Amino acid sequence: QLVYYRGHDECRASRWCAEAAPLARVMDRIDCRAGATQIGRVLSHAAAEARDRPVAALAFVGDACEEDPAALYELAARAALIGVACFLFQEGRDEHVAAVFSEIARLTRGAHVPFDEGAADRLGDLLRAVAAYAAGGRAALTALAGRRGGEGARLLLGRMSDEDRGEEGR
Repeated sequence: QLVYYRGHDECRASRWCAEAAPLARVMDRIDCRAGATQIGRVLSHAAAEARDRPVAALAFVGDACEEDPAALYELAARAALIGVACFLFQEGRDEHVAAVFSEIARLTRGAHVPFDEGAADRLGDLLRAVAAYAAGGRAALTALAGRRGGEGARLLLGRMSDEDRGEEGR
């Protein structure tokens, strides 16, 4: 499922997709619009979805955070209680954003990984690693890390909190 926000008050979620191609078609139709971040709405949506169906992971790609960090931490903690691990991929090097994304990742037993905007291949590897985690937990992520092309999985494992060591997937 793709959840995106844009503009000043638009936050939408696609249907759930079993295959990557329909999700890619949804992504191709989205355009950017100026507005403030709505990370809290994304976290709230993920937690609400997880109450209805198994949602093991949230992958978030962003470059800014204009919301109250304490409010985001509370939402992240709620998502963690339901079993949602947040993997936050930060475009750029803003230190405030890095601190907020790192804390959300820590609270949810996910990971925060900075990347530069020219690293589309790296982001693809990271998203495949999140998909492996969502499908089979840490064991699947570890298995992917041991295979050729598992750089994204190795990076996520290296950035996940020690609290998650040995924890199996949902």
